[in-house]
Amino acid sequence: MPDALDATPYDALLLLSFGGPEGPDDVVPFLENVTRGRGIPKERLKEVGQHYFRFGGISPINGQNRALIAALREDFAGHGLDLPVYWGNRNWAPYLTDTLREMVADGRRRILVLATSAYASYSGCRQYRENLADALATLRAEGLELPRIDKLRHYFNHPGFVEPMIDGVLRSLADLPEDVRDRAHIAFSTHSIPLAAADTSGPVEAHGEGGAYVEQHLDVARLIADAVRERTGVEHPWSLVYQSRSGAPHIPWLEPDICDHLEERHAAGAPAVVMAPIGFVSDHMEVLYDLDTEATAKAEELGLPVRRSATVGADPRFAAAVRELILERAAVERGQDVTPCALGTLGASHHVCPVGCCPSRAPRPAAAGTDSPYA
Repeated sequence: MPDALDATPYDALLLLSFGGPEGPDDVVPFLENVTRGRGIPKERLKEVGQHYFRFGGISPINGQNRALIAALREDFAGHGLDLPVYWGNRNWAPYLTDTLREMVADGRRRILVLATSAYASYSGCRQYRENLADALATLRAEGLELPRIDKLRHYFNHPGFVEPMIDGVLRSLADLPEDVRDRAHIAFSTHSIPLAAADTSGPVEAHGEGGAYVEQHLDVARLIADAVRERTGVEHPWSLVYQSRSGAPHIPWLEPDICDHLEERHAAGAPAVVMAPIGFVSDHMEVLYDLDTEATAKAEELGLPVRRSATVGADPRFAAAVRELILERAAVERGQDVTPCALGTLGASHHVCPVGCCPSRAPRPAAAGTDSPYA
C-alpha cells in the first residue's frame, strides 16, 4: 500500500447501492423501478412486496448504507484522509443522478465509486456502470460539466472484507450446541444468477463454467473454511449454495438453492448448519427474508439446528479496507507502483473493467471501464 494518505487525483467517493423502500407506500413504486421494462403487472409486484411488508415496508439496506457512510467518514477522519463521501442508489432515493448532480454543483470532478457488491457479475458490476453512464448522459443533456468517474476494483478477497466474515462464522459455530458444533456444516450463500450471466462474468479470459462469479465465491469460501480450521482445529464440511432466485422457471440459474441444500444435508445426517452469506455486504432484505425467515423456517421444519453468520456491514475493518483501496487506486492513477492487497489464489482484481467484461444481453454504454464513452 502507498504510505501517504493522498487520494489525488480524486476529490470524492460515491457509495453506489441498490436502494430500497423506506415505508409501505414506497414498496410498489420501488419494485416498479427495479423491474422497469419487464412488463410485470402491479398486482404481481404487490405479491412480491410481501417480503418488504413483513418488515413494515422498510428495506434495511438504506440504514445499513448510512451506517457504512458514517464508518467511512470516521475512518477517513481518524487517518487524515480528506475525502468527502456521497451516496446514490440505483432504484430509490437518494437517486444516483440526483447525487451526481449534487456532486457536480459541489465542484467534484474526479469521483471514485464504491459499489455495494464485492464480486464480478453483470448485476454486481456492469449494470452499475450502465447506471453511471445513464446518469452522465442526463447531466450532459442538462448542459452540466461532466466529472470523470472511476470504480474501485472488486474487493471480495481483501482482508478487510474476509476477516469480519471469518469472525462471523466462528461466532455462529460457537453459538451452536456443543454436541453438534464440531460436526456442523457450513453453507456459504450468495445470490443466484442465470447460468448465462455467471458463465460470462468477469473478463473474457475468465468466461467459462461459472465464470469469475463462481470462481471468486469459491476462493472466499475456501479462505474462510481454512481460517476456521486453523483457529479451531476442526475441519468443517462446506458448500457454496445460492438464494434469492427471481427469474422465469425455464431459465437455468445457479444451484443448489439454500433450502434444497438444507434438506439434502439433513437427509445425509448433518447435525447442524451455519449459513454464511458471503455474497452480501450487509444484512439487507435477501438476508433477512431468504435466510433469516425462509431458510430458517425450513431448518425448523427439518429439526436441523442452524445459525446465520454476520455480513460485513459497517465493520471498521471494512471501512479501513475501503480507505486502502482508495489510496491504492489513487497511487495507480498517479503512475506509482503499487502492490494490491488480496488474499487467496486469484490475486487482486483489475482496476479498470476491460471490453467484454460481464456483458449485458443488449449492449448499452457503461461508464468507468475501458469501453466507457465518458473517459
